[in-house]
Amino acid sequence: MIQSLRIALKDLKSEFRTKQMLNSMLVFSLIVIVIFSISFGNLLNRSQIIGQLAPGVLWISFTFAGTLGLSRSFAAELENGCLDGLKLCSFNWNSIYIGKMLSSTILMITIELIIIPLFIVFFNFNIQGIHGLFIILVLGTIGYISVGTLLSALTVNIRTREILLPVLLLPLIIPILLPAVLATGKLFSGGNITDVFQEIRLLIVYDIIFFVIAQLVFEYAIQD
Repeated sequence: MIQSLRIALKDLKSEFRTKQMLNSMLVFSLIVIVIFSISFGNLLNRSQIIGQLAPGVLWISFTFAGTLGLSRSFAAELENGCLDGLKLCSFNWNSIYIGKMLSSTILMITIELIIIPLFIVFFNFNIQGIHGLFIILVLGTIGYISVGTLLSALTVNIRTREILLPVLLLPLIIPILLPAVLATGKLFSGGNITDVFQEIRLLIVYDIIFFVIAQLVFEYAIQD
């Protein structure tokens, strides 16, 4: 676990120093929010309708911004042979996976916490059930990053990885997105944490399944 934390800390230090991916993900998410706010401009005063649209808008923004970040998760390590250096270290293969997953999860949640206030401003919408929403965001993000980190490692040596990664990733994260969107919609409609207990259970199960499977096959995915 210490090895994983070291890898995650290395990635986070590098990212927060340059803010290259953070800025790209934030700008991308902001563009999505602005486009939707313009498209639904005539509905912004109808909180009930916005409450129905909000879960989809938010998770679309999160998903595509996360895909942008995941595409660079391992690609950055190709520079100057850093990825080969990680392979030669006395790290367990799964330590590399967990470390990358931790750093990507933190970056993703950071973007989500920035996007939600921006969404409130652009859509003039008062979000209810914020504590439950945070639980859904964390569980949904963990499942999303679990799959995305594995696929990022799998496609890192492919020239068209920016195109191939979304093609492989989006179908696999449907089991994560469905309960996440449904739970978010229930919370925005005035529900509480008990109303989304079923979706939370589904998210936890999917997170565990994807995390375990990813660790089992990561060694084969990262090898040339």
